[in-house]
Amino acid sequence: MNSFLDIHTTPKNDLRAIIDSARAMKDARDGQPKGAPDPRQPLADRMVALIFEKPSTRTRVSFDLGVRQMGGQTLVLSGQEMQLGHGETIADTARVLSRYVDLIMIRTFEEATLLEMAEYATVPVINGLTNRTHPCQIMADVMTFEEHRGPIAGRKVVWVGDGNNVCASVMHAAGQFGFDFTFTGPQPLDPEFEWFEFARAQGVRAEIERDPVKAVQGADLVFADTWVSMHDPQSAKERRHNMLRGYQVNEELMSHAKPDALFMHCLPAHREDEVTSAVMDGPNSVVWDEAENRLHAQKAIMRWCLGV
Repeated sequence: MNSFLDIHTTPKNDLRAIIDSARAMKDARDGQPKGAPDPRQPLADRMVALIFEKPSTRTRVSFDLGVRQMGGQTLVLSGQEMQLGHGETIADTARVLSRYVDLIMIRTFEEATLLEMAEYATVPVINGLTNRTHPCQIMADVMTFEEHRGPIAGRKVVWVGDGNNVCASVMHAAGQFGFDFTFTGPQPLDPEFEWFEFARAQGVRAEIERDPVKAVQGADLVFADTWVSMHDPQSAKERRHNMLRGYQVNEELMSHAKPDALFMHCLPAHREDEVTSAVMDGPNSVVWDEAENRLHAQKAIMRWCLGV
């Protein structure tokens, strides 16, 4: 049984196999109507629980549709419906769900919730997002880069802004897929030092450069993400905007990267805050490909978890 909890805890060979599987499934669907079922039906007679403590658009739609395309069925549960960790322990919830379903995807706040679910479940568990990491998104992003520019190994990837959970998974991917990583943002929002240590231990360059113009020089890929969370109080939002104002990804900043550098954003985006519409809608942007590839990458992750 394979659980997909984080990129840095999944073997490198398995990560590459997941990317290859995702591309093969995407290629096989070329020319088919959107939403058409996979004729091979690898998840036939399988039930997948999708748990959302945090609301979602892309994660919910892509997982739900992916399961259905592969012949399975979904049971979508919200945190309010389940009272996770309140009325019943997470461990007991995991034990009970394992008697009903074949696979659990959970999108939650605390990493501890994910880890406890995985510890006590007797079926595979997938990390749909925690406050600490977002591995499914970055698997789709690696897939997207390689579709456009070939192997990501040896490339320079720059994260601009807040060293958040998505940034953490990019750093994990740097170590596992072999690309160099630069963070540029204000010191209070630095990523965890543990993730720099992980990437460096795999033999790649992982560094901080406070000057965003210097940071993006020679970049093959530039990432941004929202400066604020929907759960942040207004006072926190104002502080973050003040700290991050100098780290907007705009045409001027992108002009210092390689001419063919790609721009990525996991969405939803706050246009004219962390990124301008000129960049979001410009020729270097692949944000819509990223969004689509969540579907294909997650289908491959589910198949890997179930061995089908």
